[in-house]
Amino acid sequence: MTKKRKKMRISKGKLMKDNGATGIGEPSIYHALIVIFLEFFAWGLLTNPMLTVLDDTFKEHTFLMNGLVQGVKGILSFLSAPLLGALSDVWGRKSFLLLTVFFTCMPIPLMRVSAWWFFAMLSVSGTFAVTFSIIFAYVADITDESERSSAYGLVSATFAASLITSPALGTYLGNVYGDNVVVFLATAVALCDVLFILVAVPESLPEKVRPASWGAAISWEQADPFNSLRKVGQDFTVLMLCIAVFLSYLPEAGQYSCIFLYLRIVGQFTEQQVPAYIAVVGVLSVLTQTILLGILIRTMGHKHTIMLALVCEMLELMWYGFASHQWMMWVAGIIASVCSINYPAISALVSRSSSADKQGVVQGMITGIRGLCNGLGPCLFGVIFYFFDVNLDIKSKEDTGKGNDTAPNSHSVMPGPPFVFGAFLVIVALLFAYFIQSSDSGSRSSDPAHSSQLSPRSVEGSKPLLADVETGHGGNVTLVDEDNP
Repeated sequence: MTKKRKKMRISKGKLMKDNGATGIGEPSIYHALIVIFLEFFAWGLLTNPMLTVLDDTFKEHTFLMNGLVQGVKGILSFLSAPLLGALSDVWGRKSFLLLTVFFTCMPIPLMRVSAWWFFAMLSVSGTFAVTFSIIFAYVADITDESERSSAYGLVSATFAASLITSPALGTYLGNVYGDNVVVFLATAVALCDVLFILVAVPESLPEKVRPASWGAAISWEQADPFNSLRKVGQDFTVLMLCIAVFLSYLPEAGQYSCIFLYLRIVGQFTEQQVPAYIAVVGVLSVLTQTILLGILIRTMGHKHTIMLALVCEMLELMWYGFASHQWMMWVAGIIASVCSINYPAISALVSRSSSADKQGVVQGMITGIRGLCNGLGPCLFGVIFYFFDVNLDIKSKEDTGKGNDTAPNSHSVMPGPPFVFGAFLVIVALLFAYFIQSSDSGSRSSDPAHSSQLSPRSVEGSKPLLADVETGHGGNVTLVDEDNP
């Protein structure tokens, strides 16, 4: 088995060399980890400068405007993710890694040039904000099914690791040298990431598993995000899984958009305590995604690991919603580090059940749903905060003498209403996750109504997830024979 796998990787290297692709060594997970780390490390440096620019640009309704910007970015990500994923299945991963990282990081230097241009480009960059989708497809190309769960855990853990030191480093440099130095450093890190992809990252997708060569046409069905959702609806298990993703990530996206301000206002954290909090939660997230995730999947299976992560997310949101003291925020953060295994567990379950030439499509589908949540989540939290008359503007924290009538009441029974609402959404997601058909046990349901196409590729005769379809006259759907189209 080892010799066979080694031979396969060597043949990939020869193939890429013959095709003129650049890169250092054979494709490995370390290439993907470096790409993810550098991109999000650059954005982590801008944690405090971003809040400052938001408050200076939109002096009123700072939080709502942040939700609007993130909303546009998320919706664009949802619309573009299937197309970019499908194109990467045809043209390879490297070129699209270069494209997504470059355009996602392009707004960074504009922060000190023009705030309006920065927010405009930040919104538009959502069209290419699908780096995770391409990275997961890259990892799927070079790993076996038995390794994929741990590999996805490493990718998510690397994302958490990039946020361990970058917010604290950005805050320190901003206090000592000013925000201009922080923006310059973030721009330099982003450029290093682009150069690393261009020079060091080899192509991971062999020519033999691509459905077509360069220049092949992409059908509208592959590019239409709503068509992907319609395909999902035709499969019971995939439908349950995607609904669970939507309901669980919607409050998570809203939480990410306001957690820094929420810790400052409700948790009474200082400017230095917030980066320390993020660092501790990040370290715990790295440990859970690299060690605990593999143990849980081996002992409990993918389905029960996802359900455990959803239970932890529900508890975390409840703690944030009812917490009014710092120690309660710390408990919520510890629980949050455990529920961070949810996304890699879901991605591993989907990936192990789809064909090699569809990895970009299926990961693009999941990333698209998350992108839609990235748009709706911040807006949802902003509206609920506004409806409950909770002002999270930075000025309300700094103006201690004037902010008593706008800052949240520390003695309130429910200081964070959006978090409590999000917890109820996760409970519903948990109910849908219960009906996910587990593919770990090897037993399949005999009921055709509940049989799923989400089956391991090793099962003979199984159809790949999101197989290309052609709609004939009368609305009948027929599968396309890829060997004889």
